Amino acid sequence: MIRLEKRPSPSRFWQVATPVLAVILTMIAGGIMFALLGKDPVAAIRTIFWDPLFHPQFADYSRPQLLVKAGPLILIAVGLSLGFRAGIWNIGAEGQYIMGAICGAAAGLALYPADSRLIFPLMVIAGGLGGWAWGMIPAILKTRFNTNEILVSLLLVYVAQSLLASMALGRLRNPEGGGFPGSRNLSRWESSANPELIAGTGMHWGVVAAFIAVIAAYILLQRHILGFQIKLAGQAPRAARFAGVNPARLVVLCLGISGMLAGLAGLFEVTGPAGQISIDFNSGYGFTAIIVAFLGRLNPLGILLAGLLMALTYIGGELAQLMLGLPAAAIQAFQGMLLFFLLAVDLLSNYRIRIAGPAGVA
Repeated sequence: MIRLEKRPSPSRFWQVATPVLAVILTMIAGGIMFALLGKDPVAAIRTIFWDPLFHPQFADYSRPQLLVKAGPLILIAVGLSLGFRAGIWNIGAEGQYIMGAICGAAAGLALYPADSRLIFPLMVIAGGLGGWAWGMIPAILKTRFNTNEILVSLLLVYVAQSLLASMALGRLRNPEGGGFPGSRNLSRWESSANPELIAGTGMHWGVVAAFIAVIAAYILLQRHILGFQIKLAGQAPRAARFAGVNPARLVVLCLGISGMLAGLAGLFEVTGPAGQISIDFNSGYGFTAIIVAFLGRLNPLGILLAGLLMALTYIGGELAQLMLGLPAAAIQAFQGMLLFFLLAVDLLSNYRIRIAGPAGVA
């Protein structure tokens, strides 16, 4: 008889080994899925994980893209991880990402075609505030009316997507675009552009902000009383209340910080790689960042590595679609498997498997 036995304390070994094992199981299950689709599983896994970094034909393009893709994922995931540690579940980072892009782009386009170095910092502030304000909606509803922040933040994503389409077709549409949806190209306007800082690396201000967020979150969690309160609220809510932790204050702070970082990610994306507000601007970064946060064990340094790994699956997935003809849905399923196996294997951190014979059952 196989049964699960609660551990006295979480296993440190399995906490470290779980992400590695989840990646290995994802490769195995993904290989089976690719084989069922009639593709060579070894070639598919190699194309996703190896070729973007080391294939001489693709590496020169793919390596810089690694930071471009990882930047927004890390920035959003760091914000989400603070709330998740405290038991505050912001599932709507995609909406906050969109609203940050809209607000930041609107602030810049309102001043077009002015030439000033102050425009980009103003857009950064507007983008961060846009994401923060969108995150405050579930925070206020949670603290005032005890609503479920999971449902509210998730449903607000669809509201943000509708606003995005409305702006791309209406107020922010390029008047010189011949009637096509989409704003002016912000990356081509010097005052609003978020260019590559070091040629050939993919490093732009969004990547810099992601690294700063990782360092700041690490210091917050390890050295600041707020970080202690966040961890205590997630691990022992009753003890946190006895220790004087204000749950409502934590909800507002965590949802506000995660919303602001998601909004900044949207702003840096719309002024850099994406270049403009368009109907299909949102690319799922807000949802994928949830996988990154858990794959990184809600630890800022782990999130940094997990963001790079997930960015690699983005780049390798696009390469596999091009070279092997894999459908986009298969790549998305492959990425989803990573979270599935991570949550499944994570059970071993808190439980051990026991096999009992007939005598043990008796």
